[in-house]
Amino acid sequence: MSGADGALAGKRIGFVGGGAMAEALAGGLLAAGVPPESVRVSDVAPERRAHLERTLGVRATDDNADVTRHSDVVVLAVKPAVVEEALASIAADASVDLTRPLWISIAAGVPLARLERALADRARIVRAMPNTPALVRAAATAYCANARADAADLAVAGALFQGVGVTWEAPEEALLDAVTGLSGSGPAYVFLLLEALVAAGEREGLPHDAAHRLACQTALGAAQLALGSERSPAELREQVTSPGGTTLAGLQRLDALGFREALGEAVAAATRRSKELGSS
Repeated sequence: MSGADGALAGKRIGFVGGGAMAEALAGGLLAAGVPPESVRVSDVAPERRAHLERTLGVRATDDNADVTRHSDVVVLAVKPAVVEEALASIAADASVDLTRPLWISIAAGVPLARLERALADRARIVRAMPNTPALVRAAATAYCANARADAADLAVAGALFQGVGVTWEAPEEALLDAVTGLSGSGPAYVFLLLEALVAAGEREGLPHDAAHRLACQTALGAAQLALGSERSPAELREQVTSPGGTTLAGLQRLDALGFREALGEAVAAATRRSKELGSS
């Protein structure tokens, strides 16, 4: 069942902020069968509004309150530093009922408590942490809701993010910091891995184009294999590691250099930073 036939059926969906992530989510909605006339986007940049109208066929405006007034679901897709400013511009319009729509925030590091303070006491809010592969509909998104949101609201949020990848409903908000450290920041770790693999291939004599293509396809294929297999990543690693073979030689060198520990420290550091940003 597509999102348009299920939890999103008949929903009018607005985006406050029309950046790349909002565009990806809106594109996922359209692909799921939500009609373009049911989607509105606000953005301060005229060129961005023109781009969204031209490429997606949705209505774009510079009026945040207008988007909210005409939406059943409002996705807050502005930068974290301007969340309060954007919400204040909406609250200033007396014709807007802040308690009517479901609010879904993808503003990184902005906790539910901060959103609740900026919205009405009875506002239903879902906080989500998607990652940048949403741009190619391969995102990993975790989300959780405040006490006012119900199961139907969570179903709407799940359907929205399933249009651009896989989802996980976090049982508590505190886990979103770890999500940020793992999958939110994770694409950068993978890009760094790819960068290093390409450079290593070039040092061993491969042309740049070949090293780039082989490295990217290897990462993609390994991830698809892990997702589609009943075996754990450890079991899959052991399956391709022959005694005395080339893979074992490479893995032993990675272990000697602290590869696992470095990744663990990266996730821990990003998690700590997410907690710091959320408490500021």
